[in-house]
Amino acid sequence: MPDYPKIVVPPPGPKARAVVERDEAWTSSCYIKEYPLVVARGQGVMVEDVDGNRFLDFMAGIAVSSTGYGHPTVVAAVQEAAARFLHICGSDFYYEGMAALCERLARIAPGRSRKRVFLTNSGTEATEGAIKLARYATRRTAIIAFRGAFHGRSTGAVSLTSSKARQHAGFGPLLPDVHHVPFGYRYRCQWCADKPDCTRGCLIESLERDLFVRHLDPHDVAAIFVEPIQGEGGYIVPPAGWLRDLRALCDRYGILLVADEVQSGVGRTGKMWACDHEEVEPDILLTAKGLGSGMPIGAIIAKDAVTTWESGSHGSTFGGNPVCCAAALATLDLVEGGLMDNAAVMGERLMAGVRTLADKHRCIGDVRGRGLMIGVEFVRDRATREPAPDIVHRLVRESFERGLLLLGAGRSALRLAPPLIVGAGDIETALGMIDERLGAIA
Repeated sequence: MPDYPKIVVPPPGPKARAVVERDEAWTSSCYIKEYPLVVARGQGVMVEDVDGNRFLDFMAGIAVSSTGYGHPTVVAAVQEAAARFLHICGSDFYYEGMAALCERLARIAPGRSRKRVFLTNSGTEATEGAIKLARYATRRTAIIAFRGAFHGRSTGAVSLTSSKARQHAGFGPLLPDVHHVPFGYRYRCQWCADKPDCTRGCLIESLERDLFVRHLDPHDVAAIFVEPIQGEGGYIVPPAGWLRDLRALCDRYGILLVADEVQSGVGRTGKMWACDHEEVEPDILLTAKGLGSGMPIGAIIAKDAVTTWESGSHGSTFGGNPVCCAAALATLDLVEGGLMDNAAVMGERLMAGVRTLADKHRCIGDVRGRGLMIGVEFVRDRATREPAPDIVHRLVRESFERGLLLLGAGRSALRLAPPLIVGAGDIETALGMIDERLGAIA
């Protein structure tokens, strides 16, 4: 039997409170801090805090700890790489790990086109680089993104982000010539939420018949940035075929399609990329988060035909750090060696369990997802679909107090994104804890 979840002192305990107080005294005021979890160590899907409490992790550091905590293959790769050399700038010099990772990512990217790869420190930095590359390659300026999207918090990336107003507030003017349109959010679609099938209103009416007619010539658009599954926006899966239709729209006007797979990529959905479920090949694909099992690394994977920028037009001091490359290569070995398949199998089990919860608790309005990227949307009333953010906040907080780590997403959704190593017993434990809490809350 696993020795988690196990609460030995109500969190935050005395040691945790001391760290929280120190943190609050010295760190920047912009940090969010979802709840007072003070981590001492992790093993597999278990996280232990400084007071000895052990938690079952169903958020994986926001989908970052893809192979769990302390996976021996990743740890060994990091230790071996660190013992050889910690850094040499990949923008200026060569090392095998960088070449190997770029080749690996280029070969496993969606589609048959030859790819080239630029390595970054994060998903946000990948977004910034993709904005530059798209404008450079097309010699166009306009960028289109979707409402509810999250692409990062630096100036260019946050200009594309449309998740929360506070992420923009006080930072303007942001990047010019950025336009937002509705996402394929069937549950709350203004065109087809009450219809049996998706009408593609968000693409046809909003994009082609409104934006491209009244506001923006499509031939001025460099790229459309899209999350194949919206992450921060609520773990929203667009209708079947929607992404393919977006690809076709981009092709009609010579617009680059940029797939932000920072959260959905590297096996989380049961395939290497969420794009693979629709057999869509983007012009540029962005990855990060789970790529390094917690080590800071991301990538811009672009078609060779799009990679037209000249030597010196972009760079990164730490992007593609050799230790991070080693972690990423080990992670990909594990994902392709069984964890991606586990995500598909365990994802089906988790989805079935959540749907059973929805049959029992009427505060659950919608359940969606692929693999181990599942969103559960809470409402006050299923008929009106009024969001119920208070239920999510209370569920997340009370689950933490009992030993289960969860996170919200969007306005009133719960995201379920455990490490890809999660097992059936862990899933049943988490479902039981969520069921118990919803019974008390709702």
